[in-house]
Amino acid sequence: MDEPARNLGRNLRQLRSARGVSQGQLARAAGIPRATWSNLESGGANPTLGVLAAAASALGVSVEELLAPPHTEGRVLKRDSLPVRRAGNAMVRRILGETLPGADVERIELPPHGRFVGIPHTAGTREFLACESGCIEVTVAGEAHLAEAGDVVSFRGDMRHAYHNPGAEPAVGYAIVLLTSP
Repeated sequence: MDEPARNLGRNLRQLRSARGVSQGQLARAAGIPRATWSNLESGGANPTLGVLAAAASALGVSVEELLAPPHTEGRVLKRDSLPVRRAGNAMVRRILGETLPGADVERIELPPHGRFVGIPHTAGTREFLACESGCIEVTVAGEAHLAEAGDVVSFRGDMRHAYHNPGAEPAVGYAIVLLTSP
């Protein structure tokens, strides 16, 4: 049995149980046969994209959530396990160990006078920069916004933007990106 099918089965069972509904009720809501729903929950199915989309819609979740590894009650994500990338002279670390549909959160460390250019996202995306320490200047479409510790800059993430630490001390901030839904 492959991992995505096993994840799908576990997630469907958990979501159905949490809602207190039967396989038949969800199958009707999804417009698929109950036997198909049962097969999905068994973890042995290889559904079409249409069946996945119907199941996700019936549960009010994304297809990504159905296929993701099931969540545990809690876990520790060790610093070294989180993806890190260099952007200019900044270090950017993802702080979520799992993909959240439509959202991304990264920790940005900027050395004194450090800078990097952000990549514009899809149309309608909102982005927030929460400054934790030092100060970070966010330039969006040529307009500069200075955030000091505790401040948040909100801006359109689909515009050209850049981050700059104008200070003499390191700066740390969190970029929260909320992508638009299709």
